[in-house]
Parts: sequence; structure tokens; C-alpha cells
Amino acid sequence: MSLLQHASFFTSAARLDQLPLPGAPEVCFVGRSNSGKSTAINVLTNQRRLAFSSKTPGRTRLINMFGLPDPLDPESQIGFLVDLPGYGYASVAHRAREEWADILGGYLQSRPSLAGIVLLIDIRRGVTDLDRRLANWIAPTGRPVLALLTKADKFAYGQRQNTVFAVKKELADIGALNAIPFSATARIGLEEATAQIENWISPQVVP
Repeated sequence: MSLLQHASFFTSAARLDQLPLPGAPEVCFVGRSNSGKSTAINVLTNQRRLAFSSKTPGRTRLINMFGLPDPLDPESQIGFLVDLPGYGYASVAHRAREEWADILGGYLQSRPSLAGIVLLIDIRRGVTDLDRRLANWIAPTGRPVLALLTKADKFAYGQRQNTVFAVKKELADIGALNAIPFSATARIGLEEATAQIENWISPQVVP
């Protein structure tokens, strides 16, 4: 069983200073509102309702942390999955959007325990202006990024690969970037994404 499937809710925070002290490696999920972030977390952890998917995009405003128990010490956490608020939904007031921007940018740029970033991008839209803004926050951190191109089942194989190439080219300034087609419904990219995230949490030593 995947390490991720043992995930359980740990805590929520409305502000950065409410987060627990940095410790075990954290992998955060970030993306434009309605990009399929909650759905991706649920399928990766094989749990239907771990991450809350609101019917009103942009409503979830909390940083939600899910703990991954240490197999050798189930009372402690070997790592965390962190669901950051969806960014940039048009119906949200400008002031609220900027507050979220401060939280997102602050977490991405200053959280010392952040081991990797999962960036959700709708494969049908490609890199939008909002995705580009997120990338601008991410690039200076030097953290590795896994771009999940969601809704990949909507494209044929060749079209998926062309979009992956285009996204890698457009986001080349991030540096350590891996981009893969991903579909929660068709389970495309699930194994590769799981392996990448698990390795960020608990790196495998290759002899």
C-alpha cells in the first residue's frame, strides 16, 4: 500500500503563524481554483473525502495539513500533504484574493520544511496568467515542482504529450520541473505522481 494512503487530517490554519512548527517534510498542492486539486489529493490517497472539494470554487480558504504516519513510529508523522487555498477565483473579492496571495506566496517562499510542490494545471487551458503568477512565486524558492496536467483523459495521447512539452517550455524558469498528464477519473499518471511525492517525503537511497 502506498504511503500516501495512510494520510489523515492533521490540522487547518487560516494564517501562516497558525501552522505547526516546521519539522517533517511537507509536499504542498497548489493551483488555480477549480483546477482539480482536492480531487487529485483524494485519488492519490485513495480516500473519497480527505480533501474537501467545495461546489463553490474559491470557498476553501484554509491551509489544510494531512499527516502521514511514520511506519516505524505511528504516533509521529513522517511527512505531510498540504492543501493550499485555491487561487484566483473571479467571484472572490479583490481584497480576499490578495490575502490568499500573501498566504500562498509566504508559504511557498518561507516554509523551511517544504520538500516539493505539486502544481495543478488544467491540461485543456495550458498555463494561464494565474498559473504564471504561481510559477513566479515558486521559481525563486528552488523547490522541485511536479506539474500535474489534470483532465488528461479529455485529450488523446499525442495531444497530451504536446501539451506536456509546451508546459515544460513555458515554465522552464522554475528549474527542477517534472510535468505529467494526470486524470483522477481515468487514473492516468497516478503511479508516477505517487512515486514522486513519496520520494520527496521519504527519499529512497539508490545504491
